[in-house]
Amino acid sequence: MSVAEFYAEMKAKLYDVVPDFELQIKAELAYEIVRLKRERNAVILGHNYMEPALFHSIPDYTGDSLALSRKAAQTDKDIIVFCGVRFMAETAKILNPRKTVLLPAERAGCSLAESIAVEDVRELKSRFPGVPVVTYVNTYANVKAESDICCTSSNAVAVIESLGTETVIMLPDEYLARNVAQETGKHIVFPTRTPGPASERDAGLDYQIVGWHGKCEVHEKFTVEDIADVRAQFPDVVILSHPECSPEVVAASDFSGSTSAMIKYIEQTCARRYLLLTECAMGDNVAAANPQKEMLRLCRVRCLHMNEITMEDTLNALKYTRYVVEVPEEIRARAALAVKRMIAIG
Repeated sequence: MSVAEFYAEMKAKLYDVVPDFELQIKAELAYEIVRLKRERNAVILGHNYMEPALFHSIPDYTGDSLALSRKAAQTDKDIIVFCGVRFMAETAKILNPRKTVLLPAERAGCSLAESIAVEDVRELKSRFPGVPVVTYVNTYANVKAESDICCTSSNAVAVIESLGTETVIMLPDEYLARNVAQETGKHIVFPTRTPGPASERDAGLDYQIVGWHGKCEVHEKFTVEDIADVRAQFPDVVILSHPECSPEVVAASDFSGSTSAMIKYIEQTCARRYLLLTECAMGDNVAAANPQKEMLRLCRVRCLHMNEITMEDTLNALKYTRYVVEVPEEIRARAALAVKRMIAIG
């Protein structure tokens, strides 16, 4: 496509989301990115939280962590450009050790991934020997390497049920683990760090899920009061929340699911109004893809880490082969087992 064609296509989708002068600039960037993508035999993966102009122009595939993990595993391209955060790019590298994986921003972290260290996982494994470790995909590679299997918000229950065990360690998202515990009827505990032998500290604990106090700095901000305020003003609104929200928020919502599940729900239902309790850019992306449906623009929470990924940096990633994501082979090989088990469950 020409620059003019990019601009026309983007304007048709984003005319009431992105200012026109910005669309003109973004169209020029999109044209150059796609040209370089073809020249360098690259694939671009875009997470649902990417800003609208990027999301609706340059990615070959868009989706949530699970969907993009699958695409990363299947690609035959030489270069993978991951428009997401670092743990996502690491996952692509875990599945494609011989391919070049690029993260457009040098710093694009995740509060969940940073809430737990590999030493924490090892300590929990020593305290609860033989209990399988289920690690949320929103973790870094060395934590995945200490896990038996990974999960996403869309398949967490299926992953736990697949293990066929009475107890599991589920890390690191506190709210996702609490929501899974409610859905499965399992009793969850959050063991404290106290002096003394592990056998003495944990003796008598009644548990089926061992959790961790990690949280997403975006989703933890949503409250039941927010929902009540919105319903008071818009009684007919359908409210969708992410499982990284608190159990109280999930219970007060009309639907809870992964980003892909929320998109599918909106596509298949006919409510008058919708509100997404998740990262703000996704609300704009869903609104642009569903112009016939009214999306309330009441979201005030933008992920600073996802916001690090820009079209300008994506262009520079392809121009200068930066920033290359590497995972040491000893860690990668073990992490790959956990990730591939997750993908197999779907």
